[in-house]
Amino acid sequence: MPAPEPFPRARVVVLLSGTGSLCAALLAATDDPGYPATVVAVGSDRDAEGLEHARRRGIATFTCRLRDHADRTAWDAALAAAIAEHRPDLVVSAGFMKIVGSAVLARFGGRLVNTHPALLPAFPGAHAVRDALAAGVEVTGSTVHLVDAGIDTGPVLAQREVPVLPEDDEARLHERIKTVERKLLVDTVARLVTGHAGNDTEEPR
Repeated sequence: MPAPEPFPRARVVVLLSGTGSLCAALLAATDDPGYPATVVAVGSDRDAEGLEHARRRGIATFTCRLRDHADRTAWDAALAAAIAEHRPDLVVSAGFMKIVGSAVLARFGGRLVNTHPALLPAFPGAHAVRDALAAGVEVTGSTVHLVDAGIDTGPVLAQREVPVLPEDDEARLHERIKTVERKLLVDTVARLVTGHAGNDTEEPR
């Protein structure tokens, strides 16, 4: 019989749409018995490759496709219900490529966080890495923020800078951002669930 955990771990639901590299990093962190959170479910808006990270560990998964619902309002309500089934303390949007609506925000506002591959408020939206390169900036980075009704407009919880190198293309820069983003997400989730939710941003250079 396994020994009881020394403290109750916070319950986290992860939402993703792609390969789930951020989710994999969070799952790896939970292997440490001292990490203060555990992933109880992983959900997606499609049959995403990233769901396999959870399935291999015996963690619950769910899929809530927009096309299976009459409209976005119905989809949003169904997504909120699917998340709620797992009684999360925190919901993490980690590469989830849909904008949530009022039903999700009503149930999980203030405990729904998103990762974004730029230093918000710069370069919001789905093409942040491409936009940073097009703008010719020397530094971009990663942000973890609370989700609100806008697009990448919620309060910033943590940021880390990533330099833009002369040889960078979109794929190369995005991969370096992801490396930073994984650790930033793991650290920010730990801070949030232990009540240390203050802003953690680097000082501008």
